[in-house]
Amino acid sequence: MPAIKTLLRTFYFTKPLNSHAEGMNKREAEGCARKNADAAQDRDLSANPSSPIVAVFRVFQQELDTKHDKYERLVKISRDVTIESKRTIFLLHRVTNVQDPEEVVNEADIKLDAVRQKIGLIAEELRGEDIYQFHRAFTPGIQEYVEAVSFQHYIRHRCLISLEEINARLVFMKAEKEEPKGSAEALAVGAQVLTFQVTPADYLLGVADLTGELMRMCISSVGNGDIDTPFKLSQFLRQIHDGFSYIGNTGPYEVSKKLHTLRQSLGKVEDACYALRVRGSEIPKHMLADVFSSRNTLIDTEDGVV
Repeated sequence: MPAIKTLLRTFYFTKPLNSHAEGMNKREAEGCARKNADAAQDRDLSANPSSPIVAVFRVFQQELDTKHDKYERLVKISRDVTIESKRTIFLLHRVTNVQDPEEVVNEADIKLDAVRQKIGLIAEELRGEDIYQFHRAFTPGIQEYVEAVSFQHYIRHRCLISLEEINARLVFMKAEKEEPKGSAEALAVGAQVLTFQVTPADYLLGVADLTGELMRMCISSVGNGDIDTPFKLSQFLRQIHDGFSYIGNTGPYEVSKKLHTLRQSLGKVEDACYALRVRGSEIPKHMLADVFSSRNTLIDTEDGVV
């Protein structure tokens, strides 16, 4: 019993003291934190604004803010380019369902001209800048534009557009304006030529995405009873695949990732051509699209896509 009383007395009398000590330590820590914050604020207020070090860091701050603002503007323009390019691709897929494909292609020309005007805004933002500092901001839109313009070029000419032909259309005339004193109107004092150069990596990635659209065009053509287009597309896709195979692992990292998708698209087109050649006479034309759609779904499931 005396031992139990001693333990109880020790517990009741030492616990509050320890809690009080812990509370004191917490209050002291909070007080030190407040003192440090106040001291840092005092140092900021007492810093000499005319100091050369402060002036240099103010310049750095302005440069970083300007760069970040420009990066965000380029991201927004790139999103607009992506949206308009996708709409152009959706429009071009109608060529398999209309009597006059040239009318659809001409309408796509108008949409692509509007996309080029937005790319002109990118060129204006990049005037005097290193393009690779902002490349990640606009590369998705440029890849989508390459996909759209190459898709239109194939429908019209049945061949692949070159990088030089794409860059030749990205030349813009920007008028320099000057605001006269005492007038709200701006006077044009001259025109400046702006150019935008699509990088080889963006061109390759856009062409790799083109193969997916050609595969969809192949299936749509089969559904409409066009038996010749799938074989032409198959030959064209083989040429693109051979070109990417020559690049191998020496190209950009993103190209090797999209090579798998390219092979899938080629495999689906070749599968459609095989079915047309072997079983084309057995399947009615109005059922070809359903047959190929079910076969493509099965292939995607086996590859783990679905």
